[in-house]
Amino acid sequence: MDVVLYEFLVDVPRAAAIWSALLVLALTVLTVLVARPEREPAATPSPSAVPDEGAADPDPVDLRRYAEEVAVAAAGAAHTAHCCRADWLTAQDRVDEAWQAYDEAETAARRLAGVTVLPVPHVSRTPTEYAARERYLHRAAMAAYWRGELSVGHLGDVFAGRKGWDPRLHQVDQEAVLHRVLRDLRRADYRTAVDRERAAWQRAEVAATAARCLTEEAYLAAEQVWAGSRAAVDAARPASGTVRPTVDAPRPASGAVRPTVTPIPYAVARSVTGS
Repeated sequence: MDVVLYEFLVDVPRAAAIWSALLVLALTVLTVLVARPEREPAATPSPSAVPDEGAADPDPVDLRRYAEEVAVAAAGAAHTAHCCRADWLTAQDRVDEAWQAYDEAETAARRLAGVTVLPVPHVSRTPTEYAARERYLHRAAMAAYWRGELSVGHLGDVFAGRKGWDPRLHQVDQEAVLHRVLRDLRRADYRTAVDRERAAWQRAEVAATAARCLTEEAYLAAEQVWAGSRAAVDAARPASGTVRPTVDAPRPASGAVRPTVTPIPYAVARSVTGS
């Protein structure tokens, strides 16, 4: 009984250790199988993806026509890009001109702003004086209109006394108001010129990109045409190792008898010729 109990106590831990090792091994294998990504089955190439060995080469006539069309499109795009660049350069010049006009108007307005700080000389405010001030304002506005500095709408505001135009102001104050208005107009013109220059630059960039892409496409099409022509010439040319067949002259049969020529006596030949 003691022996059986001893064997039982010895074999049970050994079996437990073996089963524990097997369980750990099974868990490890299961973890690896779960964590391992499933392999996607090899994609079967579609019939359209498999190159057709019997497919015919592109027609050289179609290639040449396509190359000509792309070349024409590239030339048109290059012309458009050139025109857009010219427009952009013109817009840059207008920006410079608008800035110069605004700078001059700003300088004049600043100068007159300093003059208006001084006290205005005392004059009698009579109807004659107000009429003279009104005439002065109208003449100054008309002069600015003929110089292209004021529009018809602004001139109408001057004569109607709207939007800050007051014919009762002193002539110095009227000049200050006029130059402030001109400065604001030149600033607006400058901002408009800047916006137009940016838009022209964007159009020029788009046109240049399109012209560059079409030029590259035309170059590739021309290369394909040249390669096709070269392949056709090489196919028509005979191979270098080809032996030119020779034509032998006909020979007489082996049993043929060569005709013999019998010499004519001198006397007979002389009698025939009659000499």
